[in-house]
This record gives sequence, C-alpha cells and structure tokens, in this order.
Amino acid sequence: MSQRTGSRPALLRTKAELAAGRTGLAAPVVLVPTMGALHAGHRALLRAARARAGPGGSAVVSIFVNPLQFRPSEDLDRYPRTLDDDLAMCADEGVRAVFAPSAAEMYPGGKPDVTVDPGSMGQVFEGEFRPGFFGGVLTVVLKLFNLIRPDVAVFGEKDAQQLALVRRMVSDIDLDIAIEAVPTMRDADGLATSSRNSYLSSAERALALAMPRALHAGQARAAEGAASVLAAAQEVLQAEPALAVDYVAVVDPRTFTTAPPGRAGPAVIVAAATAGGTRLIDNVPVVLAAGRNTEGQVGDAADH
Repeated sequence: MSQRTGSRPALLRTKAELAAGRTGLAAPVVLVPTMGALHAGHRALLRAARARAGPGGSAVVSIFVNPLQFRPSEDLDRYPRTLDDDLAMCADEGVRAVFAPSAAEMYPGGKPDVTVDPGSMGQVFEGEFRPGFFGGVLTVVLKLFNLIRPDVAVFGEKDAQQLALVRRMVSDIDLDIAIEAVPTMRDADGLATSSRNSYLSSAERALALAMPRALHAGQARAAEGAASVLAAAQEVLQAEPALAVDYVAVVDPRTFTTAPPGRAGPAVIVAAATAGGTRLIDNVPVVLAAGRNTEGQVGDAADH
C-alpha cells in the first residue's frame, strides 16, 4: 500500500515500532536519512525518494540528531529540532513512515565500543577539521541501514565527502543497497540550503555568500585546469578576510584525493568556512581540462 500525499506518515519512535512497521512497507523501500530541521534541500531528497519508490513503493525518512558526529565544542544541544514541521513536510511529499528515535534508543549502552572506521578518506578535509565526524556518520548510517533495510538510500550532493564515504562503505562491506544522489539546492541568494543557515545573522549570511561565489568563479575556469580553478576560488575567498576558511580544494569525487597534475575530467571543488560562529560547507562539480600546473589544493589542508 503506497502513501497518499498529504496523509500523515507513521511515526515510529522505537526499534520495536520500526520492526513492526517495516513489515507493512511495500518495496522498493527508499530511505532518506536526516537530522531533521527539514528545509528545501531535504524536500528535494524526499521528492527524489518518492519518485524512486514509484506508485507502489515506500519512501521512509529517518530523523535523528546523531551525537556520535558532534564534538563537545559543537552545536549538538542547539541543533534545530522541528519534528512537527518535519512531519508536515513528510506528509506533503508522500512519505510513508518516519523513524525518529531518541539517542537512548539508538545507543542504549551509551557511546558504542564498535564503530565504523572511515579509513583514509575520512581523515582529510571534514575529517581533519572534525575528528571522529565520519566515524559517527558511517556508524549511524550503517545502523539505520540494518534497522530499516532499505532497497535504496538517497543523499544530497551538498555533503559530497559524506556521499563518497557512504558509497565506499556500501561497496566495501557488500551492502545490498543502491545509493542515489540529489544535486545541491540553493536559496535565492545562492547559499547552499542548510539547517545551520538559521544561525546566521544578515551580516554573517552576506559574508557566507563568498563561498558560492568562490566555487562558481572556480567552476568558470575549468577549461584552464585545476590550478586555475583553485586560484579563482581562492581569490574570491581572500577578498573576505572576516570569513575563516578551513580549506578549499579540487578533488576526485569518488576518493577525495587531490586532483593530480594533468588531471582532466569530473572533479569537485569543495570548501569549508566559518561566518561568525557558524561553520558551513559547500561544493560544486566541475569538469576539468588538463592544465600546465594542476596542484589541486590550497589552505590549511594543503598537505593532503
């Protein structure tokens, strides 16, 4: 039985409720893992999941603010939690069920002793600046996969490194799940949609807009090779000294290794920076032409 758009999805708060509810979900089951505070970017994911499920399948959303991926200095306590609004969006988009467990339900013994090792790809860029982050992400994603048993899982391209790591985990562990990606959604001013955008003051938001400007400036130089792409992005970011840039790089979208000299073909320009007290990430795809000098990275992560 498929979900009728506008009807309330089943809200499942425990593993036992999920196990009982899972038996009634028609295949294919398509999962959208989220931390809630759903916005326009999430809506695009829900629509993609609903389309992938087809008229007879089931779109399922998980809403869980995962403590394993937050360091003590980060925003776990203040991360926005808007379950009622999230359920309304899920109903609008034809979601069949929402799994929204507590931390105690997901981790009844507290922080687990056994977690997923993200490997070398999880140690660079976001992994360098947020130690333990990807181990927490992959651990909860694997738990959700085991509990919900989806046929397909949908992720956003905005979290490009996370997407690459989830795909690697699925491949390396031989999980029978198809991973599908949805392009980054942007607000009218160009800022990538994010739950953390709500933290920004108007002045901080104006500052943060240097990130998409920089990435698109780099994208426009693709025909000149990776070095030119990177230089163009760096120039825009350096013009905003109040924006604290962690890294900007041109990387292979599958491995997150720096684009090697002479590299031509698909790549991703990735960046992370803090505006005020809010740290944001962004990326854009690029198709590189071979350049004469294609060192792929600058900034604090330059040795990776």
